[in-house]
Amino acid sequence: MSGIRGRNTKPELVIRSGLHRLGFRYRLHGPKLPGKPDLVFPGRKAVILVHGCFWHGHDCHMFRWPATRETFWREKIAGNIARDTSGREKLQNLGWRVAEVWECQLRGKERQPVEIVLERLAEFLDSSEPRCVMGTDRTVTVPS
Repeated sequence: MSGIRGRNTKPELVIRSGLHRLGFRYRLHGPKLPGKPDLVFPGRKAVILVHGCFWHGHDCHMFRWPATRETFWREKIAGNIARDTSGREKLQNLGWRVAEVWECQLRGKERQPVEIVLERLAEFLDSSEPRCVMGTDRTVTVPS
């Protein structure tokens, strides 16, 4: 697992470069904010979180429970989901607007054209919407 990136993933780079081309400027991995969001737009009081479907337990076709070390993976994914929820709530309580982009919106069967994803994020950034989710807004149920 040491080779798995937590930052600068391909989906994150696609979003970053696309928004930069559209003229949006941001800070990366806000170390002072809960959850260290991937992209921070201080002037707009908005953040964007780019989630990998497996690591964050997204209920989509790209997530499948591993067949080995089941207990480890259940605990790992459940912890990630709980940390995501807590971080999002803390950000919102601090007055930050939160957008989440799921990996399946950029890859796989549910993929949207990148331009559509970027357009939706640009609309979010220019609006006063408190929350935006690109992809279904549900995570897997962790079996006991």
